[in-house]
Amino acid sequence: MPIVLDAMGSDNFPFPEVDAAYQAAAELDTKVILVGQQEKLQPLMDQKTDDPRVELVHAPEILEMSDKPARNARRKADNSMAIGMDLIKTGKAEAFVTAGNTGGAMANGLFRLGRIPGVKRPALATALPTKRGFAIAVDIGANADCKPQYLLQFGIMGSIYAEKILGIERPKVGLLSNGEEEGKGNQLVKESFALFAESSLNFFGNAEPKEFFSGEVDVLVCDGFTGNILIKTSESVSTLLLDIMKEELSGNLRTKLGAGLAMPAFKNLKKILDPRQIGAAPLLGIDGLVFVGHGRSDDLALVNSIKRAKQAIDAQLLPSLKAAIQTQLGKADQGEAD
Repeated sequence: MPIVLDAMGSDNFPFPEVDAAYQAAAELDTKVILVGQQEKLQPLMDQKTDDPRVELVHAPEILEMSDKPARNARRKADNSMAIGMDLIKTGKAEAFVTAGNTGGAMANGLFRLGRIPGVKRPALATALPTKRGFAIAVDIGANADCKPQYLLQFGIMGSIYAEKILGIERPKVGLLSNGEEEGKGNQLVKESFALFAESSLNFFGNAEPKEFFSGEVDVLVCDGFTGNILIKTSESVSTLLLDIMKEELSGNLRTKLGAGLAMPAFKNLKKILDPRQIGAAPLLGIDGLVFVGHGRSDDLALVNSIKRAKQAIDAQLLPSLKAAIQTQLGKADQGEAD
């Protein structure tokens, strides 16, 4: 089954999307459907070596970054996100990848695919490097305002994602807070703590960023506002450290010689900290596999996003999420109104 790539999503669309589609098709031996404006895509595709694994589906409209998600997702019914997700809904594809408007992806996902029964709010999750490998942070931007029940569901879905994608058995789930002790945090964290403590999750307790990046927790749960700041701060600090190291190591002949000897280690560090290696973040809770990448995504980031989507397909992520929600929340919770 093909993977759909929104060809009108990134800041530099459609150039990185077209390059990524052909690279991913060849590397993964999988079919990729590019969805977007045919008049812009076809000339670029004609310049590529013909590959039957790459297909074009025309979508006349674009959901711009400046568009208001909910209103324009309905007003622009033929936008590339909507048409791409319809391919999943009709069984013609298994996953959708975009580097476009996050709110637009959420709105189109809700309108076109709906939520997994019982899920109150979908959440964005991503893998981040830690001292012990990788760990999951959720929510990183889909929900600025949350209730304790939402955070519990984020923890359940994040735990399943860590199991299926990172291969971690019984992931330790922590609540992002300003202190480790029970009773720390704002009202949302305090009320959420009680729900997590009563759940069947492998609950670590409150966790500061240091517990997360040291690898003591496998899943870090927070509201989308806080999570988005966490992600952007970590990316900014990583860039700052690499820039400082580069400047310091090129300061004189002695440091340049030392840098030359340590170059393999520096290259490996740069790769580990490069967010393009992670690719897109899954929108967990949507009744379909939807992955949202950064607007700055280039062809490398998009290829890795497609890889992440294929990994989720192979790991049966969506059925596992559905089973976890049904088992851990129960029928009564599924029937509650938001």
